[in-house]
Amino acid sequence: MKPTPPAATDSRLCGLYAITQDDPLLPRLSALVSAALDGGVKLVQYRNKSASRALRRAQAAELLRICRAAGARLIINDDVWLAVEIGADGVHVSRADAPGGSFKAAREALGPRRILGVSCHNDLARGAEAASAGADYLAFGSVFASATKPGAPRATLDDLAEAQRRFALPIAAVGGITLKNAAEVLATGTQLIAVCSDLFNAMDITSRVRNYAKLFARDDANDMERIAKPARKGELRPSGPAP
Repeated sequence: MKPTPPAATDSRLCGLYAITQDDPLLPRLSALVSAALDGGVKLVQYRNKSASRALRRAQAAELLRICRAAGARLIINDDVWLAVEIGADGVHVSRADAPGGSFKAAREALGPRRILGVSCHNDLARGAEAASAGADYLAFGSVFASATKPGAPRATLDDLAEAQRRFALPIAAVGGITLKNAAEVLATGTQLIAVCSDLFNAMDITSRVRNYAKLFARDDANDMERIAKPARKGELRPSGPAP
């Protein structure tokens, strides 16, 4: 049975989560993200591990501009202070990148209105710590083999389902996700699917975004059908909010 999404799920934190690739060229990166925004992406993470501080700031500021124009939100990877400096919508951190290694310190630096996402890898205890510190979503993965992070710890589909049951927060799945395997991830109840290579390496990024959106729409329709369908004698019905 598919877990029921928690009532506390933030409507900002559902759907496709676009994560940028390292790119030294600001105009090209902007064009790639613009194509994703044209497809309807509402949450973008700026991630560039190889750029200088100056380039990171320039790229992040430009992506924030085009995300705002499209009604989307921009999350900065691993740099709380850059997110605060440019007024981004939030930050995504691992323990190593949180100020002083503290998720609570990251929350305090961001303030209450910005989004805090935390990498939990396959560690549910870390998820509990991050939730207690005020995280807005918890990311688990790599779910599948990932070209972006080939050595990343692996999180199973069962890990995603357990995180969904345990935490009253949106769960993000990351790592090796493609259109071919995304339905398996959605079946765990995961609200966010973070995609990098399968999105930004696509020949038509805008169409790829729309194809992911169809998966989410199909998943929502299946949920409604299961809830509305009368239970047969002896059949368990999925739990959920009363109509």
